[in-house]
Amino acid sequence: MSSDHKHGDPLPETVLRVKALESLLVEKGLVQTEALDALIDRYETKVGPQNGAKVIARAWTDPGFKERLLKDGSAAIAEFGFSGAQGEELVAVENTDAIHNVVVCTLCSCYPWPVLGLPPVWYKSAPYRARVVREPRAVLAEFGLDLPKEREVRVWDSTAETRYLVIPKRPEGTEKMSAEELEALVSRDSMIGVTEALSPADLKEEA
Repeated sequence: MSSDHKHGDPLPETVLRVKALESLLVEKGLVQTEALDALIDRYETKVGPQNGAKVIARAWTDPGFKERLLKDGSAAIAEFGFSGAQGEELVAVENTDAIHNVVVCTLCSCYPWPVLGLPPVWYKSAPYRARVVREPRAVLAEFGLDLPKEREVRVWDSTAETRYLVIPKRPEGTEKMSAEELEALVSRDSMIGVTEALSPADLKEEA
């Protein structure tokens, strides 16, 4: 299972349906193109994984903030001004050497919009929603994450009332990095729990 979509590949059926619905709404005059553009811009540039990365980097560098985040996720992210729909009851769970957390919504696609933006297509797919509960290690392996057998995997099922944010393990060799530098190591997928945070070496390879 991969979150990548190569240029030139056929678009997923869900994306095609959304595009068709968007065209129909605009054609019927029910939605203005400018309004759609503004909404897309909000979730691409103002509400998205970059918000979550700021939260995680702060948690890695500020023990007091991490304690507040684990105690009351919604109140902690509000310190950044992040709030709104699907962020009212946010629960943060921390990955450690003993425990790895991964998030799903088995009933639909509940997701912490204020810190992660809109959910990826694979998160909403029936195979992910069903399989990550039954065979989480197999699903994680398909994302390239092979965990030690001794590490416990905990699956958190989001609901209409509660959504989850994973605090990934801080990568080794980042002790001298600032919070701003650490943000680049935090990916959307690591905050869902299907991958780990990037290492400084990973970042150099991507550059």
